[in-house]
This record gives sequence, structure tokens and C-alpha cells, in this order.
Amino acid sequence: MPPKKKEDKEEVSPLYLGRFGTSLKIGIVGVPNVGKSTFFNVLCKQSIPAENFPFCTINPNESRVEVPDERFDWLCDHFGPPSKIPAFLSVVDIAGLVRGASEGEGLGNAFLSHISGCDAIFSMMRVFEDTDVTHVDGDVDPLRDTDTIFHELRLKDIEYLNSAIDKVAKIVLKMGDKDKAAKTELETLEKAREGLREGKCVRKCKWGNREIEALNKHLLLTSKPVIYLINMGEKEYIKKKSKWLLKIKQYLDVNDPGAAMIPFSGSLEQKLQDDPDNAKAYLEENKTSSNLEKIIVTGFKALGLMYFFTVGTDEVRAWTIPKHTKAPVAAGKIHGDMERGFIKAEVYKYDDLKELLTEAAVKAAGKYKLEGKNYEVLDGDIINIKFNVTDVKAKK
Repeated sequence: MPPKKKEDKEEVSPLYLGRFGTSLKIGIVGVPNVGKSTFFNVLCKQSIPAENFPFCTINPNESRVEVPDERFDWLCDHFGPPSKIPAFLSVVDIAGLVRGASEGEGLGNAFLSHISGCDAIFSMMRVFEDTDVTHVDGDVDPLRDTDTIFHELRLKDIEYLNSAIDKVAKIVLKMGDKDKAAKTELETLEKAREGLREGKCVRKCKWGNREIEALNKHLLLTSKPVIYLINMGEKEYIKKKSKWLLKIKQYLDVNDPGAAMIPFSGSLEQKLQDDPDNAKAYLEENKTSSNLEKIIVTGFKALGLMYFFTVGTDEVRAWTIPKHTKAPVAAGKIHGDMERGFIKAEVYKYDDLKELLTEAAVKAAGKYKLEGKNYEVLDGDIINIKFNVTDVKAKK
């Protein structure tokens, strides 16, 4: 007898903490008067209140920010289409959090619910000194402020878990070993609570795929990825000097190793936006640069998102998808029929198109690939979808 043909096993992608989808948001979080709304105004080119008193932002302001990408710009210049649609990052400005927020201090419970609606966090750390901008605790201390923020988030997670664990424990008590998923969930939630009581955020603990599946039912506040934004005074930023930078780096090495830390100056960014005609000359004169693009791109990646391109003389578009998305699901972002009737994805790379200039030349060079349903789309792929909805309907 001939040997049995081995079945192709579909690779299992790693799981990540958080919601799976593309309508994800990143929230700007910090204590009052650290520059959150000023940053949001500049980032989104909007004008919302940025007054010098706590809680000037009560309802979270939300906006979409274009994700800068030289590849997208080149593709638009190359094809010259009337329709140009980039990827976007959804950003939410959340009001200042104060000590005791988990117990309702300030407008604590409302603010914490706003954070719960986000999928990642820009943690704003103020290091600039300005007597005209009062600090809620009297003096500037970004380490104390950050401790306050994450202490309150941990307390709120513990409060939530106390209730969730009671509910799941009742299911386990009733079902016993018959409900293995509930048993895993209970053990996972108890492990998370223990870590929180020890001062560890959920995202910093080690989790297996089954544990992550259990945690993703609950979307805990401290499970969200964090990017630390260091808001410096203009002069400090230009000189790249602050007494706090090394202290913050050492603090994060201990408390959140590997986390992204991005210095910027809200006052400088505001100045550049107020005088766009002279912005480039001012940056060159002072031998400095804006960090806004880096912040946006880092925030987008922190959400576990990426995008592929569709191109042509009618439209160039970036389609946002989660990392590790298979080709049929990516096709479904364009149109549901493409996912249902998926046949193949014609894939080529931006770098190859930029070098060879035409799709025909890319094909002639053997760099134009046909990929099937198990193909995992890569960031920046240029894709054409082959599909047939008629065949799908005929099989039903």
C-alpha cells in the first residue's frame, strides 16, 4: 500500500492579550495637567480645551490620526489615483486620574471605564517645569505620577477579579471536571489576582495560550500594552537633557522592562503647528526633529495592527488587519464576498514594485506570488484577490 499522504497542518498563531479586531483604540492616560490634551490637540490637529485645572476633559475626546508611511506616500505618487486612503490610529484623550480613583475620587470610576474602552495606553509623564501649569500634587515627579496611575489600575482590576472569580468558582463547583474551560479560567483569574496583589500588572506576567483565551474574556486594565510618553519642555527637548530621563529609564527597566519610552515636547509641537510655514526652518535651526510620527507608528503597532495595500490608478488604500491574519480574512476586509469565495491571493512586495516600477515587471522577475488560504499576510504586502462567489453559492 502506498504511504498515507500527510495532511498539511495549519500553523497556530500565537495569541495576544486584548481584543481581536481592527476597531481598536489607544487612550492618553495620566494625572491632571501633564499635557494630555495639548498632545491630543497637536496629534489630531483639533482644538479641545487644554485649560490649567484638573478634570478639564470630562468626556473622552476621540479622533482618528493618519498613520504616516513613506510606502503609502510613494504608492500614491506612483499611481496618482483620485482616491487615497491611509491607515488610521484611533486616539482617545482621557481626563486626569488622581489617587483614589479606584474608589471614586475625582471622577475616578467614569475615567476608569473610559480606559477600559481602550486597547492600549499612552502613559503621559510630565517632566517639564512651568509655574503657570499647576501640578495636582504640587511638584513635578513623573515616577510618583506613574505609580499613582498603575496603582489605581491594579486596584480596579483586583476589585473586578474578586467578583469575576466568585462567579466562575460557582460554575466550577457545580460542573467539576466536566467544564475544563471554566476550571482553566478560574485558575488563570486567581493567578492574575495574586500577581496584582504583588504589584505586577497582568501584561507583565507569563501566560500560555489557554490562559490568554481566558483573560481575553475580561480585558483587564493592566493587561493593555503601554507606551510611555515623556513630555519635556522645549529647551530640554532640543538639548536632549533632563534630570528625569535617566531616572525614568531606570524606573522602567525595573517596573516595565522592554516598554517603549518616547521623549517629546508638547510645547514645541504646538509651536510648530501654530507656524507651519516656518516649522521646517525652526527644526533645522535648532538641530532637532518632531517625534509625533514615531509616537503614532509605535501606538499603531502596540495595538497589534498592520496593513496591506491595494493599488491602482483609481485608488491606493491601506487595509488595516491584526497581525497573523490569513489571506481569506484579509480579503474579507475589502468585501465579504472575497472571503466567502476566496481562491488565491496574488502577492508582491512594495520594495520590488519600487525597484521594478510596474506589476508586469515584477511578474517577469518572478517576484509575483500566488498564495492560498493558509498564507499569513505580511505588513506592506500588495495584494490582488482572486475569488468566485458563484461557485460558493452553487455548493450550498
